[in-house]
Amino acid sequence: MKTETLPTHPPALFATAVQRAAQLLRAGEVVALPTETVYGLAANALDEKAVAKIFAIKGRPAHNPIIVHVTGNEMAGRCVAAWPELAGRLSRSFWPGPLTLVLPRANIIPDNVTAGGTTVGVRWPGHPFIQAVIRECGFPLAAPSANLSNGISPTNAHHVQEQLGGKIPLIVDGAQSQVGIESTVLDLTVHPPRILRPGMIHAESLVAVTGNIQDPTFNLQQPTLRSPGLLAKHYSPKAKLVVLSWRNDAELRSQLANLNSQLPLTHIIAHTHIPSGEKVASVSVIPHDAEAFARAIYAELHRCDAAGAGLIVVEQPPATPEWAGIADRLRRAAA
Repeated sequence: MKTETLPTHPPALFATAVQRAAQLLRAGEVVALPTETVYGLAANALDEKAVAKIFAIKGRPAHNPIIVHVTGNEMAGRCVAAWPELAGRLSRSFWPGPLTLVLPRANIIPDNVTAGGTTVGVRWPGHPFIQAVIRECGFPLAAPSANLSNGISPTNAHHVQEQLGGKIPLIVDGAQSQVGIESTVLDLTVHPPRILRPGMIHAESLVAVTGNIQDPTFNLQQPTLRSPGLLAKHYSPKAKLVVLSWRNDAELRSQLANLNSQLPLTHIIAHTHIPSGEKVASVSVIPHDAEAFARAIYAELHRCDAAGAGLIVVEQPPATPEWAGIADRLRRAAA
């Protein structure tokens, strides 16, 4: 299959790309679209056969559910069996944006979207392109990350092409994703609500609306997964990834020696304690700012893999709420 890539700038090309993506989606095809979190592999969320193509293209396990992307509360309400008052308050505060709400599913949602479960995750994404496509189609889109299963999520069109080129008919280039990691997922079917997957909308912000919240639950044991991002190993580069904490070069060298690291194949990603870089393949510095780090981390992991890294060392993120989503992704990438 030949994969077409369409730009979205200037406005005339934006409109052309919207029409082409909508045409393919109406025909039951799967296309890669930009969102503000990561690029998504999108299909008509109401078409079971189209959604099945997502699983086949990604090699995604059938027990891993997919988030449904909507535009507005009215479309979200059609995808769920109940829309509680709390969902309305959360949507007014955080939508469009990187927050997914888990609610009882409506009958129109196919089983494979929810991995056979009784709940569905819905989100109104903040990127103008996917919003325009959903409006043009008139139906919600199922859209996990546009990469092979368990791999690093893509944050630009090049990342998608590297993994899915030749497997899908269209990639829309909407520039670099501005959030950079996947959405926060909040389960509203329990009381108080529970974070299933942390993200850049963190617990303290959610508590300001909900009044109370259960702590994030890692590797939650339940018969059916209610959210993507709960598998122990996920978001992983080809190279081995470890998360380390060090105060100076000597501490880092000692830890690398304990790992039997081949220094010429070792790539280091730091944010606070910047090593000299002597003898290692590369040292990348991402600002000590959670939002900047989230925007950049997946691109850095892609770069390390492309450079043939044997080991990727990431400096331990701070144990504060705004870094929780990043810490979650790194822990699963290192599993």
